[in-house]
Amino acid sequence: MKLVVTGATGFIGKRLIWRLLRDGHDVVVLSRDARSAVAKIGYPCESHSWDPASEAAPSAAFEGADAVIHLAGEPIAAGRWTKARKKRIEESRVVGTRNLVEGIRRAARKPAALVSTSAIGIYGDRGDELLDEASAHGADFLAKVCIGWEKEALAAPKEVRTALVRVGIVLDHDEGALPRMVLPVESGVGGPLGSGRQWMSWIHVDDLVSILIEAATRKDLSGPVNAVAPEPVTNANFVRALASHLGMPAVLRAPAFALKLALGEMASVVLSGQRVRPAALEKSGFRFAYPTLQAALGQIFPPHRPRGAHRMVSNQWVPRPVGEVFPFFSDEKNLEAITPPWLNFNVKGKNTPEIRKGTLIDYRLKLKGLPMGWRTLIAEWEPDRMFRDVQLKGPYSVWDHTHTFEPFRGGTLIRDEVWYRLPFAPFGNVALPMVRKDVSAIFGFREKKIREVFP
Repeated sequence: MKLVVTGATGFIGKRLIWRLLRDGHDVVVLSRDARSAVAKIGYPCESHSWDPASEAAPSAAFEGADAVIHLAGEPIAAGRWTKARKKRIEESRVVGTRNLVEGIRRAARKPAALVSTSAIGIYGDRGDELLDEASAHGADFLAKVCIGWEKEALAAPKEVRTALVRVGIVLDHDEGALPRMVLPVESGVGGPLGSGRQWMSWIHVDDLVSILIEAATRKDLSGPVNAVAPEPVTNANFVRALASHLGMPAVLRAPAFALKLALGEMASVVLSGQRVRPAALEKSGFRFAYPTLQAALGQIFPPHRPRGAHRMVSNQWVPRPVGEVFPFFSDEKNLEAITPPWLNFNVKGKNTPEIRKGTLIDYRLKLKGLPMGWRTLIAEWEPDRMFRDVQLKGPYSVWDHTHTFEPFRGGTLIRDEVWYRLPFAPFGNVALPMVRKDVSAIFGFREKKIREVFP
């Protein structure tokens, strides 16, 4: 199939596009800056520039398209809800969806389906009431935003089947709400939010991606679809399960008044809740990969994860075969070329003529201006497929980096997965936001340089 995706550079969008391309579909990206969006996504896609706030989506984007998956919208939890931010949250969804639908209306050949995301916030704060797609809507700010959002999607031409995917709390190791919950628990200061009795209707990110694809391809899914797992839990039980997986206690409750002082009106996102069941998905026979919280957390925090470690994942596609790409990474001197100059990174030497399993490599670098040594062990080495290096000496208490190379769409998909833990954890986690930013900048520079090497 050929699918048009908005919001493609968000964390759900990137996961969705990877799955679509892996499964053999073609993807068209609609974004404000088409070239920049494809670079951020890291995969080969057709792209079109579109400003959702001011113009109809370009008709050319829908040429030959079978379905549209609409994810775009201002992040809800990116900061306090000032009057200006609330306006951006609402207009990015209502006006953006209106302009998308107008572009579909103008297309000579219209896609068969529009999948527009919404949120379970449409039901408002309903206490212990069990909610499904037929339940009444709420009346608070987020509910009103969702109502307007869905109304615009339902204005699509009659021949376009429209599914409204109401998304719950999305669980993922690297992005979304979960990392913000993990940090205080691993630092020993986590616990329930407010009373802890509010319900959390959650969904594993992989199941959400599957739901979006099902909604785009199955003719029997239309109208509201609750994208939540079958077993919602209270906030207290959620935090208890999370703490158990992390091997930490979680007894320090965050009082409601403190959250309201810190977050303002946005505190309603964490202090209220909805107990939602996925009735439409259950009726359709959809099979969840992670139907229980234990299953979801078990996948997100696998047994091989070093205790207290954090993960960084980077995917990059280059239009060259694996046989050409892997040798570049087999030469440790090339690491200097793709490492930011502010690290003053240089290779001092290795203990074997060629890199193989068991090779030790020594480097020198400067971190925040402080010179230090770094020694890594090549723990695994499979030519043209993968290698793994583990820090033996350096600034981290754990640094475990797996590089994989996979033939993909006529080129190579380069994937980096790093597990890292700061020294003196959990107290060292105070510096985690800064370190995450630095690690992201290092890999951002690396991706740019790799695009120059393999243009």
